[in-house]
Amino acid sequence: MNTIDKIQKNLANFSKSERKVAEVILAEPQIAIQSSIATLAKMADVSEPTVNRFCRRLDTKGFPDFKLHLAQSLANGTPYVSRHVEASDSPESYTGKIFESSMAALDSAKQSIDPQLVNRAVDLLTQAKQIHFFGLGASAAVAHDAQNKFFRFNVPVICFDDPLMMRMSCINAGEGTVMVLISHTGRTKALVEIAALARQNDAHVIAITTKDSPLARESSIALTMDVPEDTDLYMPMASRLAQMVAIDVLATGFTLRRGARFRDNLKRVKEALRESRYEKVSL
Repeated sequence: MNTIDKIQKNLANFSKSERKVAEVILAEPQIAIQSSIATLAKMADVSEPTVNRFCRRLDTKGFPDFKLHLAQSLANGTPYVSRHVEASDSPESYTGKIFESSMAALDSAKQSIDPQLVNRAVDLLTQAKQIHFFGLGASAAVAHDAQNKFFRFNVPVICFDDPLMMRMSCINAGEGTVMVLISHTGRTKALVEIAALARQNDAHVIAITTKDSPLARESSIALTMDVPEDTDLYMPMASRLAQMVAIDVLATGFTLRRGARFRDNLKRVKEALRESRYEKVSL
């Protein structure tokens, strides 16, 4: 993980004074690289020992070593944007911040997802007798999108965003059922309990979640992505975008694994939908 991502991910764990240092660096990383420790301490309104303590919290030997790591992150083309939207931001400013922040989050997710685990998840999905997608809150929209994609694949698929319906679904599950549980934090108690219940009833559980979370530990396969948790009042949840891309990855793997005849069937499905649309009119 690069230095900027480390700072973002650990914002909630810093002390009040260390967080001041972090915010100054995230706002102007190039200026931080060129500054002395005294200058940076003054900009953050903290003491120089606080800056050194902040640097050691990020596993560097001190301020000079930290600046080297920060410079390497920027030199390597690390996608970065200040994720903080201000109340005074212009439409041009907040539009740019949201797009750039989302692209940075997707790049982080891409670097952290394990293709081997993707392959194992596709194995389970292509062999499934039925597939269930579960999500709560913002992840419920992703679960519904997944149902829409997999509905075309000629396999029974359902989606629930209600814990009681999820529980009943798990009770009726069995060998050959694959449950896909979607949660960015992986700490929602209801979903962790659902995962345990599904496995008790011999279903396979695929989690799209955060590494080392309770949900990841309770699942048969955990597709984990390193996406910073969204804490900014004004920012949309980039984690939801990463989850939807992960569903697209699984759907694509499913299609490729099923072979040419299956892809021909999908083409026929798309052609059957053409009559529901108006034709394009050339002017």
